[in-house]
Amino acid sequence: MKTAVVTGGGSGIGRAVVERLRADGHRVAILDLAAGDDEFAHRVDVTDRAQVDAAMTAIREQLGPVAILVNAAGLDGFKRFTDITFEDWQKVIDVNLNGVFHCTQAVLPDMIEAGWGRIVNVSSSSTHSGAPYMAHYVAAKSAVNGLTKTLALEYGPAGITVNAVPPGFIDTPMLRKAEAAGHLGDIQATIDATPVRRMGKPEDIAAACAFLVSEEAGYITGQIVGVNGGRNT
Repeated sequence: MKTAVVTGGGSGIGRAVVERLRADGHRVAILDLAAGDDEFAHRVDVTDRAQVDAAMTAIREQLGPVAILVNAAGLDGFKRFTDITFEDWQKVIDVNLNGVFHCTQAVLPDMIEAGWGRIVNVSSSSTHSGAPYMAHYVAAKSAVNGLTKTLALEYGPAGITVNAVPPGFIDTPMLRKAEAAGHLGDIQATIDATPVRRMGKPEDIAAACAFLVSEEAGYITGQIVGVNGGRNT
């Protein structure tokens, strides 16, 4: 049993990861703006390093040194590129990329000291294919994939693995909000174009994360493990 931190663990993919890791026996803390009433939830803006550091200190006191980090906090955006303001750009980059930077830096000392660690970054299948009207989001998530590969090289000798899981078309509150706003087009057409002929579930992503943070995955690092029903191969 190890101490894990899941960002964005209040809902969607992050929540499914929390539930799966707890089912696997880990002590799991949540960082989320909408943390809810979970005993180990911390209301944190992952773009604010002071908040992140304070939460990590509290988590160490509650649950012990952090051995597992799943960066699942995310923010989407839909605008034609020429309509994206720099403020829009910065906000999406801040959550999706800088949040990963802050949280990863905050937990690495624990992992280095232990000689063991697992980091999984939830990116996006849009990094494979691109996505119109999501330039800021795709740019941020693509950077997360690049960061993942670099950290794997740097920290592999310390016993720490770093991998990314880019989800495909997953049925989450964020996706349904985008659908309601008319940003996703014909959902059924997307399902029909997916080889397994269904939308993904948050639990599909959680299962991949659970494996990548396990002892058995110790020889897997620097990998971009797509979970997308075959839409991107």
